[in-house]
Amino acid sequence: MNSDDILRRLEELRADDLPTHGGRTLAYVYDSGLAEADRIGKQALAMYASTNGLDPTAFPSLLAMERELVAFARPMFHGGEDVVGTVTSGGTESILLAVQGARDALPGTTAPVMILPTTIHAAFNKAAHYFGVERVAVDVDPITKRADPAAMAAAMDAYGDRVVLVAASAPSYAHGVVDPIEEIAAETIARGLRLHVDACIGGWVLPWAERLGHAVMPWDFRVPGVTSISADLHKYAYTPKGVSLLLHATPDLRRPQFFASADWPGYTMLNATTQSTKSGGPLAAAWAVVNLIGDDGYLDLVRTTLDGTTALVTGIEAQEHVRLVTRPDSSLVTLDTDETCDVFTISDQMLARGWFVQPQMSYRDMRASLHLTVCAATAPAVPEFLTALAESVEAAVAAGPIVIDAELRAAAESLDPETLDDAAFDGLLALAGLGSETGAVTAPEQMAPVNALLDVAPPALREALLIAFLDRLSR
Repeated sequence: MNSDDILRRLEELRADDLPTHGGRTLAYVYDSGLAEADRIGKQALAMYASTNGLDPTAFPSLLAMERELVAFARPMFHGGEDVVGTVTSGGTESILLAVQGARDALPGTTAPVMILPTTIHAAFNKAAHYFGVERVAVDVDPITKRADPAAMAAAMDAYGDRVVLVAASAPSYAHGVVDPIEEIAAETIARGLRLHVDACIGGWVLPWAERLGHAVMPWDFRVPGVTSISADLHKYAYTPKGVSLLLHATPDLRRPQFFASADWPGYTMLNATTQSTKSGGPLAAAWAVVNLIGDDGYLDLVRTTLDGTTALVTGIEAQEHVRLVTRPDSSLVTLDTDETCDVFTISDQMLARGWFVQPQMSYRDMRASLHLTVCAATAPAVPEFLTALAESVEAAVAAGPIVIDAELRAAAESLDPETLDDAAFDGLLALAGLGSETGAVTAPEQMAPVNALLDVAPPALREALLIAFLDRLSR
């Protein structure tokens, strides 16, 4: 293929993707609306695409940019000179490293445990799976959706010396509320435990929100007992994808994160992250965008974002049949419906009108909901969004809530995924609308019936079905 053919084919492949600019995709992407930030980010990404972060002595420019990004973030999070940081590939890697480092800091611990609110990001579940650290999920307040410090303290005591880490959110992804970090930290200090604050989606909003006069409860290094913080740059710092920060209060707390291996005849492997070879492109792009926008620029972007969030919340409260799950502390809004319709149909209707909103399945006593991530580029379009939402709700009410057949519901609730073979999964995927009896799978245009069926399935079956779907989709 020649260059023109390749570029033409790339444009064709992108045709069915969600838009990454314009503020209409309210999950997965973050758009500052600043053309210059996009331009400089892409240029830096290309300039450093072939550099390798494996050896910082071979590419000292990458080390210099990493240090400068950490230095930019340190005062934002009220960290002292002892705070050290690492640039990772994203929030999940930052969380994985926080869990791995906490586990390895106590190598003699038998059956290690981490204490988490049920609303913590699923990346902690992945860390539990990868590193053999048991996840103890503690129910949150049913009204505010915030972590319950007393219940978490009781769990710390119940598991005693097995606890290697406690974590909380600022804010939680599912509901957009900041957990009571001060109260939780008091409990971890009393027991000598590490406390990680997951601010992946809030780290580049909350500091400026506070400066703008918004009520933000203390959550960062100013709180005694906070030992580490994760904060993504490819979210509200608006950098190209693939960059997050993991900050530790002291170098000693970070040290177990490092990995070295000299026990082979090649070079001594030395890594600060789970990756060895890693392109310097995302790091350079992040450095470029952060320095272009700067402190004052982020203050303006957060002001725009939070003004848009306030307008969105006010508009939702004025509409029939939908309601806020809880009042947001940042730029994440979650809504559910009354009994006349369901969020899955609303999601499909919004997509048909050019807006992507993210359905969230029910969990324990939490109903299915819609997640909306507001960014700077979304804010000016909030009136248009609210019009589309009203139309989508009206259509969902007219259609009525999706009803799952009682026998199908009973089967979904009773099936044990461990007992199913590939043929059974093919049949279930076909039944769910995600495939055919032959094993071929497609993503249907109307996801509401699929999501409604998945919603009645227990999490273990839901996970198994979606893994089977992903497996077949990628074949």
